[in-house]
Amino acid sequence: MTYYQFIHEVEMKVKERMEDGISVFIHSTVKNNAAMRYGLTIARKGTNIFPTIYLEEYYRQFKGGSSVESIASDILRTYSTVHFQKPFSGEFIQDYQNIKGKIIYHLVNRKSNEDLLKEVPYEEYLDLALVYYVLLEVSAYGMASMMIQNDHLKMWNVPEEEIARRARANTKRLLPYEFRTMYALLEELMDIEGTGREDVMYVLSNQIRSHGAAAILYEGRLAGIGEYLKENYYVLPSSVHEVIIVPESASPGRSVLDRLVREVNDTQVDQEDVLSDHAYYYDRRKGCLLL
Repeated sequence: MTYYQFIHEVEMKVKERMEDGISVFIHSTVKNNAAMRYGLTIARKGTNIFPTIYLEEYYRQFKGGSSVESIASDILRTYSTVHFQKPFSGEFIQDYQNIKGKIIYHLVNRKSNEDLLKEVPYEEYLDLALVYYVLLEVSAYGMASMMIQNDHLKMWNVPEEEIARRARANTKRLLPYEFRTMYALLEELMDIEGTGREDVMYVLSNQIRSHGAAAILYEGRLAGIGEYLKENYYVLPSSVHEVIIVPESASPGRSVLDRLVREVNDTQVDQEDVLSDHAYYYDRRKGCLLL
């Protein structure tokens, strides 16, 4: 069964088991880094926030032996957890006073998003870009958000500098940072006991671990990590969702780290989640992140 046949088969199975008042349809979209993705959008009558459950990982499960029926069951369980009950009206979005406290930023790769950046306000940061969103809802399973485009600035009659200022204040408040050792994170995710190994790598993200690489921009965060480590360090952009911190004293060298980032991007990270293809270096004396 091809991927496109699989998508339509799953759509049919989910539709058969969905309750009245909910529609299911295939949705395709161009995501970060110009990645095309396909998913099932599930729309409940009475709300205008529709979750889309993407199907690439499910197709890998299917090729590994999972049945379409079991995959449809898992999608239904996921939907029951993540669907949003509260509608957001057009009038709500049009009023800047309603959303100014919800403006946040994400980090994306500038070169890979050249077409997108023609349509949205953004700020350059090294070889990356801050793009802005309205955070509509957040939970342990992720966030519902709306990307801010140039047309929104015209509608709200606010300058780009105002959006940037709000985003810098709101993001760290709405999405607090999380800084943990790599081993502690693995223990949690894999439900295993402590390894007793010495921690030499750390993970920086936000507390919901969604688009958490942006935490490197939180005021004082990189400097605070430098104070904690008491040395310079490398920042590995493992994805748009988190970065890995490697103290310089534990590093195998810049060229090895750059190669590691590229290999992980090629083999472990979905195209839309790739942030950059090289490591960055934090210099405590200069107080900034360097290419």
